[in-house]
Amino acid sequence: MLRACVHAPRAVAGPDITAQRLLLVADLLARTAELGGLQVLTALDVTGAPPAQAAAIDSDASALGVHPPAARVSCRDAPSSLGGPVDVHLISRDAGVDPGEPGLVVSVGAAQLDGADSRPDAVAGGLLTGHQYDPLAARLALMSVPIERPAVLTGGGLARAGEMLADWRQQVARWAESPSRPVPASIAETAGAAFSELDTVSALAMLRGLVTDADVPAGAKFEAFVYTDRILGLDLPRDIGR
Repeated sequence: MLRACVHAPRAVAGPDITAQRLLLVADLLARTAELGGLQVLTALDVTGAPPAQAAAIDSDASALGVHPPAARVSCRDAPSSLGGPVDVHLISRDAGVDPGEPGLVVSVGAAQLDGADSRPDAVAGGLLTGHQYDPLAARLALMSVPIERPAVLTGGGLARAGEMLADWRQQVARWAESPSRPVPASIAETAGAAFSELDTVSALAMLRGLVTDADVPAGAKFEAFVYTDRILGLDLPRDIGR
């Protein structure tokens, strides 16, 4: 069992999507741990956040493909809700927050959605839904930045992420028509090493190189992309059979 608590920033406004990014990192941690045989429970601490902000964060997290938290409580009260002490705290690097509780601390860079409503009274969250782009393109764009560094999602960046996502889905659908082949050991090792450090940047770079690698059979590329997507959560097999 692995227990994690996400410390959402308090009462942010405008284009700030740091809470959503924290939940995304928690989701990546959970997916990686579950592939290793661990059961993962996550608590979301939105103590002090206005109800509209908390609801909007939930809406955005769902659009990003993030598994919902097992509990919504303060991280101090999380042990009683999760059935044991918190093992991992996820906090904003820019918040200067000390969890004040035992457990590993993962600091995540702040995130903003460029061009979103930046009025002081604007509700943060709900920013990643209702747009022309696939919300999973935002997930891909966020994963393209090292988790400890700040991330700014621009219209151009989201468009490029959406194009890459569409291209990969088409490639996976084509590869699915080829005989299955095992994932090469070197690729499995590279992916495993990247995910053990929550290094999605390296994992995505590996996939980009794999697309054009003529030495890897199509069936092996298919298996590698589908396996990696169990953690990346980009719904890469979506176009199979279409």
